[in-house]
Amino acid sequence: MKKILLLMLLLKTSAIFSQNSIVINADLGKDKISKQIYGHFSEHLGRCIYGGFYVGEGNTKIANTQGVRNDVVDALKKLKVPNLRWPGGCFADTYHWKDGVGPKKDRPTMVNTWWGGVTEDNSFGTHDFLNMCELIGAEPYLSANVGSGTVQEVSEWIQYTNFGGVSPMSKWRGENGREKPWDVKYWGVGNEAWGCGGNMTPEFYANIYRQYATFMTGWTNDKKIFRIASGASSSDYHWTEVLMREIPHNMLEGVALHHYSVIDWNKKGSAKDFSEEQYFQIMQRALLMDELIIKHSTIMDKYDPDKKIALVVDEWGGWYDVEAGTNPGFLFQQNTMRDAILAGATLNIFHNHSDRVRMANLAQTVNVLQAVILTEGEKMLLTPTYHVMEMYNVHQDATLLPLNLKTNEYAFGNEKLPAISASASRDEKGVTHISLVNIDAKNNQEIAIELRGVRFTSVTGRILNGEKLQDHNSFESPQQIKPSVFKQATISGTTLKVTMPAHSVVVLELK
Repeated sequence: MKKILLLMLLLKTSAIFSQNSIVINADLGKDKISKQIYGHFSEHLGRCIYGGFYVGEGNTKIANTQGVRNDVVDALKKLKVPNLRWPGGCFADTYHWKDGVGPKKDRPTMVNTWWGGVTEDNSFGTHDFLNMCELIGAEPYLSANVGSGTVQEVSEWIQYTNFGGVSPMSKWRGENGREKPWDVKYWGVGNEAWGCGGNMTPEFYANIYRQYATFMTGWTNDKKIFRIASGASSSDYHWTEVLMREIPHNMLEGVALHHYSVIDWNKKGSAKDFSEEQYFQIMQRALLMDELIIKHSTIMDKYDPDKKIALVVDEWGGWYDVEAGTNPGFLFQQNTMRDAILAGATLNIFHNHSDRVRMANLAQTVNVLQAVILTEGEKMLLTPTYHVMEMYNVHQDATLLPLNLKTNEYAFGNEKLPAISASASRDEKGVTHISLVNIDAKNNQEIAIELRGVRFTSVTGRILNGEKLQDHNSFESPQQIKPSVFKQATISGTTLKVTMPAHSVVVLELK
């Protein structure tokens, strides 16, 4: 009797972990996964700019180009960063761009009241940022000061960066060493206007937006700029409703959305010493992104059924307590396999909503929040989040392939999450890629993938995984978490079978 019960238990267990199934229509697909979804965010916050990107032109210990770290530039080029947002964040609505151009010795200082109360010397300004974007191969995304700035200030900034003819600002740009305009396409009209950008109501901000947007044209050499309204925080659907209703759509190219995965704003928990319960809670917040996008998109669809206006998730990522002994205003946190899982699942969500989500920015690039790079003096390391975004960049500008996912549940206590997250695309060469995340903290997951429309003969893959969710790269062990060859995928006819270890990220390539 005991043997029969044991056999029944084994069969039941086997059934539980073989129920994941995906159907991919590999010959279909119409929406492009915009590469701009893979954007990043760089704010004058902690050691993101100073000590992260920028070490100063006189630095002889760290190899640099005009003060920008060469190792950081090389890493971001490999990541294929499509766009970089600057100078904030909350800092943007205190930043006056004219203080950051001209001879560095003549630039005035200011106090960064939002982030640590440190003195900002403005040695890293418009030229430094835009030239750095050219080194990386990324398009700049400038956040204009609406909270404490003026319409004229923003209009003159666009003239300074974009106008190729004769004008006061283009003349000044030439005097400061740059004759050719940068042609900056992406412009944010303020940041978090509901909070640090001015504590505005959506009705008031919509009117302010209309005023600013009116004067954000005329300096672009017939190249249309892409204006992005300061959008909602997480589930503030009323904010999106008002903006879509009150702003004429010929003045609006994108509406922002900010959503951070945080357990409790008053007690965020450690970035690297956390329990499975805390992991589960963070993943609940991360997977909420799918619901947020659906609901904000539904509102946008009501006013913009042709989906001409992009939803721009220009701040997202995990937010934890700062590392012990660091400035609480610098938001420096470690980056573990938990963050890799968060990043992979979030990018899959963006892919699957690429008809509306056409731009996004992970917060933040270096040394702040869910960074892809950490630095310490001359040392630099790549985080697990970096590796996920590098593995996933095969999806950039590829065609989204529709899929149907049936997944097991990952349970903790009485609550449940889907065990598997997935998305798929076909690139311009006809190669198909499938990205998979096993969110389950404890169990391997078997997945049967039915491939319809195209017959594939080979599959290769890469995996990112660690023994524990808390595993991370440190300056003592910078290579602890890195991608490796994935061998647990086999193809037979039209069926692909995959076995994923617990808490892992896999990207498959099919030919």
